[in-house]
Amino acid sequence: MSEILPWITLVVCAGAALARLPSAVRGVNPTLFFIFLLATAAGILSIEQFYVAIDGALGGINIAHVVLRLIVFATIYLIAVRVTKGFGAPDAHRMIAGRPGLAMLGIFSAALVTVFLLMEPAASSVRFRDAGAASARNEALLPYYWAAARGYLAYVSLALLPALLRSVKESLPPLVRTGAALMAAGAVATVAGLCLEFAPPQILVVAPAVNNGAVVFYIAGLVLVWLARVKAASRGGHGTSSTER
Repeated sequence: MSEILPWITLVVCAGAALARLPSAVRGVNPTLFFIFLLATAAGILSIEQFYVAIDGALGGINIAHVVLRLIVFATIYLIAVRVTKGFGAPDAHRMIAGRPGLAMLGIFSAALVTVFLLMEPAASSVRFRDAGAASARNEALLPYYWAAARGYLAYVSLALLPALLRSVKESLPPLVRTGAALMAAGAVATVAGLCLEFAPPQILVVAPAVNNGAVVFYIAGLVLVWLARVKAASRGGHGTSSTER
């Protein structure tokens, strides 16, 4: 099952990107397409066959994993900026795109790269957990690497969650409220993914399902919000500010 989940995630993200491609070519809301494209790139790097080939071209020492984490950072950042603007959450927007948020992005990105550079080179491993077996130093540093990798995602998700939950309760179109609910589920799953990094090994095995689920929830939520705007536009309505076509 754990081998199928990344493929499901990739299909969902790639399908969303392809659906947005015609509008992006016309110059209509290219940001949404870019979000789906980044998520697709992350999905590709999350599949072992692709990861090994790409990382091999980069030296075979898991540089691709750092690239993957930074792509995920960029994806969650763009999603969060879009959501906070669309759902009218200025406080959350400042925490993510303002000076505090940009500082957190810089700190977590620098920490991720720094910890990786301090580790000894290890053979390509899409899960990267095998890198801990390469040396005692790697084993000691690996928890810090994962704390940096999951920490920023959890920070953004916690900043987003109140606005998403509020939107679920507001008088918005059903598709928008469902999309907000799915993204709220993605935020909760993202925070759970960080907590699982500190869980016993017998519980840690569910981490791939939780982390892939978070991606699917976020992307599916964005798709529903977009569909709500398309539906409103087809009826001659204005939709909502969060669902620009």
